[in-house]
Amino acid sequence: MVATPRIVVAAPASGHGKTTVAGGLLAAFAARGRSVAGFKVGPDYIDPGYHALASGRPGRNLDPVMVGTDLIAPLFAHGAAGADLAVIEGVMGLYDGRAHAGEHGSTAQVAKLLSAPVLLVVDGSAVGRSVAALVHGFRGFDPTLRLAGVVLNKVGSDRHEAILREALEETGTPVLGVLRRSDAVAAPSRHLGLVPVVERRADAAAAMTALASLIASSVDLDAVAAAAATAPPLDVVPWEPPAVAAPHRPVVAVASGPAFSFGYAETTELLTAAGAEVVTLDPLHDEALPPGTAALVVGGGFPEVYASELSANVPLRAAVAGLAAAGGPIVAECAGLLWLARSLDGAPMCGVLPADAEMTGRLTLGYRDAVAISPSWLAPVGTRVTGHEFHRTATTPEAGSTPAWAWRGRPAEGFVAGNVHASYLHLHWAGTPEIAERLVAACA
Repeated sequence: MVATPRIVVAAPASGHGKTTVAGGLLAAFAARGRSVAGFKVGPDYIDPGYHALASGRPGRNLDPVMVGTDLIAPLFAHGAAGADLAVIEGVMGLYDGRAHAGEHGSTAQVAKLLSAPVLLVVDGSAVGRSVAALVHGFRGFDPTLRLAGVVLNKVGSDRHEAILREALEETGTPVLGVLRRSDAVAAPSRHLGLVPVVERRADAAAAMTALASLIASSVDLDAVAAAAATAPPLDVVPWEPPAVAAPHRPVVAVASGPAFSFGYAETTELLTAAGAEVVTLDPLHDEALPPGTAALVVGGGFPEVYASELSANVPLRAAVAGLAAAGGPIVAECAGLLWLARSLDGAPMCGVLPADAEMTGRLTLGYRDAVAISPSWLAPVGTRVTGHEFHRTATTPEAGSTPAWAWRGRPAEGFVAGNVHASYLHLHWAGTPEIAERLVAACA
């Protein structure tokens, strides 16, 4: 049984302040000496970085679409081990999930899978008494969901606060916090959302300290903790990466740093359990692969922001090309695909793939049900996976002569070349743990 107190931070829609409240709660409770764990519903990589900064432990994702509903509670139990309070930040609006799939992938679904109460964050900047109708509708839409209370965000004045509180009293919904506007806690954004923590660590740490103070003075932390404590014990066995008795212990380099900051904590845990010695690599600064590198994992990030610096690291680009030529297994997702290409916005990259990449004005976003169409160590032909795509770049051509994936509504995508597997598709390896085992086996 897992009895960790927990609360889900949700909102009527994106932009209401979920990340501010979730991160602030983690930081404020941590400042009180609580051991806190942060989670993010959905595939987002950036918000968990802020959760990690606030809590001092890895931020993790809970995505029913990518890993399946049966793994949500076990993954939560794994990530919450040793914590005495968990804060789960929602995605988009409370009831928004995968398109045309009902509640699947929504914050509401995850809250119900975890039997967790919901704290609704509402942007009050342009609303008065109508806030009561909004909250009443969200509370009544799914009676099986438990709404613990509301945090009002971006409230303009004492008078405005009084109007909102009076309106919510009519619904019987408690107001657990009221936040005013504060530039000190704002996080900068760009083309794919917030700027990741790893790119602004000092500023982000200062903002998180300010946010902890703001939340502590504006939110009834005792009431939030009491609500979280109403979550019943979960009858679940915590997820653990399957351990494999590997005959060798290959060095697997995992790209990290400002240019490649997107990754799930379970990826390295799975690789370690599969027998790999996982070593991080920062392509902006490291001029060589780690000694003994047998394989390379390059996840998502922002190589387009650092194209000139990545291009200038000629020794590392040559080393990566040499690893690929020698048959070392390489898996690259999205940003990794761009780095392995011949060029990115005209700047020379690693030249492993016969493709050129460039920024576009078009956002490509969404879950994809994909099937492997070329043989590779990562996935036999016919393997079906569900992943996520999120980028504003494109490659020419879109696929190699042996593409990685196909999915409905678009041509074949990605590249399989030798032991290199590169595409725009992000996968959560907890949903397909055999990938880590195959990677270690391919190192032989």
